[in-house]
Amino acid sequence: MSARKAYDQTFELLEKHHQWFRESIPLIASENIPSPAVREAIISDFGNRYAEGWPGERVYAGCVYIDQVELLCIDLMKKLFKAEFVDVRPISGVVANLVVYTAFTEPGDTMMALSIPCGGHITTGKKELGGTAGAVRGLVVEYLPLDYEELNIDVDKAKERIEKLKTEGRPPKLVMFGASVFPFPHPVKELADTIHSVGGTVGYDAAHVAGLIAGGVFQDPLREGADVVSLSTHKTFFGPQHGGVVSWEKHADKIKRATFPGMVSNHHLHAVAGLAVACAEMLEFGEKYTRQIVKNAKALGQALHERGFKVLAEHKGFTESHVILIDITQYGDGGTIEEQLEKANIIINRNLLPWDIKEGRHFMHPGGIRMGVSEITRLGMKESDMTEIAEFVKRVIVDKEDVNTVKRDVAEFRKQFQKVQFCFENATEAYKYIKIR
Repeated sequence: MSARKAYDQTFELLEKHHQWFRESIPLIASENIPSPAVREAIISDFGNRYAEGWPGERVYAGCVYIDQVELLCIDLMKKLFKAEFVDVRPISGVVANLVVYTAFTEPGDTMMALSIPCGGHITTGKKELGGTAGAVRGLVVEYLPLDYEELNIDVDKAKERIEKLKTEGRPPKLVMFGASVFPFPHPVKELADTIHSVGGTVGYDAAHVAGLIAGGVFQDPLREGADVVSLSTHKTFFGPQHGGVVSWEKHADKIKRATFPGMVSNHHLHAVAGLAVACAEMLEFGEKYTRQIVKNAKALGQALHERGFKVLAEHKGFTESHVILIDITQYGDGGTIEEQLEKANIIINRNLLPWDIKEGRHFMHPGGIRMGVSEITRLGMKESDMTEIAEFVKRVIVDKEDVNTVKRDVAEFRKQFQKVQFCFENATEAYKYIKIR
């Protein structure tokens, strides 16, 4: 293929992707759609510049306005999370977790977190699984126990495990709350004293729920005993894709040093600019947006339940966040269901259930699927729209209707939701491809 043909084809594929998402229902829990204002910020010249170090202490010149934007971003995030210290330089949630590991642990230390089948993230995985904590930082990972019915950490068993590790001479130096499947607030305040009593640090991976925390509808980990909170900025937050660490002033120096020179050189300044815009949007619209997220997630869980799907934690209203988890084994495996729904322009992801590994399943064909409502809520959908979405899902999975028929109906449904809501300005459609060549 010639250079010119590859060049042209790249843009053709980009435009096709934008058109596809204009006609789809995006239900990936780890994604969101930024406002036109954030999109404008991330294509600015900031993306071509370097600013190693802390604002005012840069290694490079040319940072006069970059410093001001970054300090503005820090100030806004402090307000959102009621934090004494904020570092917005981590370029992703993974890097934010690595900052926490570097600042608060040494290789060989013991760390506790949820296992991946129980909702944990790859960043908290063991060395033999290639997880970031084990393979990159060299931590020995022990698992927090999950109550399968409650879809939450079992407090009594967790206390027992912490005390057992202490008697073995390897008390956890870090306990990370948070997960990739995070339907309910974690018991931070119930376990913080126990963790601190053995000399441990209380960490909280807020990647999935940062927006819900900022909006005041989930939990407040810093007030509940967390020493440090890591996050990504594009799930329940307003984007762009980036990361951050929020904490107390007493931990500022070691977090700053762990971030630079430890984890980042230049830290994607266009994303920092976009994040500053997103923080302003979240400060203005976040409470209303996040309340609607929780309403929509509960409504989607209920609508799917009424159509015969086994949505977990029914007795708790399915969720208190943006995400629901569904045991799909009565209709097939998660991988196959994911493919079928994608053909109908319904974008979800397969997901391990807590008991899948014990039952011989694996991540390519697990027993579950995961749905999140952050993006569709940003597009303006409400509870009644969740019923329509559940019906589309039923038509594909239960009724075995032709996927192309459902696909056409999905595209028609999406026509009424083409603008980003909960923002100051939305003149440009959410998925409009903008050509500047």
